[in-house]
Amino acid sequence: MSGWKPGDARRDTRSMVRVDQAGEYGATRIYAGQLAVMGDRTPAARAIAGMANQEQRHRAFFDTMIVARGVRPTVLQPFWDVAGFTLGAVTAALGPEAAMACTAAVETEIDKHYADQLEALGTSDPELSAAVLEFQAEEVEHRETALASGAESAPAYLLLSGAIRLGCRVVIAAAKRI
Repeated sequence: MSGWKPGDARRDTRSMVRVDQAGEYGATRIYAGQLAVMGDRTPAARAIAGMANQEQRHRAFFDTMIVARGVRPTVLQPFWDVAGFTLGAVTAALGPEAAMACTAAVETEIDKHYADQLEALGTSDPELSAAVLEFQAEEVEHRETALASGAESAPAYLLLSGAIRLGCRVVIAAAKRI
């Protein structure tokens, strides 16, 4: 590891796996927080439960990849646990539209993040590229579901969405390094 230089493909893919695992973990915590507040009483809650199941599958893939590739997970995972659950619970407490606004904001940033990764990967890591491409398509589905479910009707949508998107960019940058 100490012989790697900036831009070294091995270091870059290790960072990608670390941040992707952290992100999928965070997503499962957001949905857990939302479902803890919403239960399964509404159509929005049922949609969230379906998205949560896909996020669990994404997380399981990256959990396996972290072990198989010997990637150090982020030390910030305890923070993601609490922050993700809290974000989910707070947005759900604001109502189904706010919960969907959270999903739309997060998935907008994840779509961009995965697109950037695919560009950086090129053909260098077919296994990681295939997973990222598949998961990106599902994240876009989540965003479209959230928008169709009234995300933009949430109170202070632009402010809420902007704050969540900024938070996503900050945690992605942190997980790449820490």
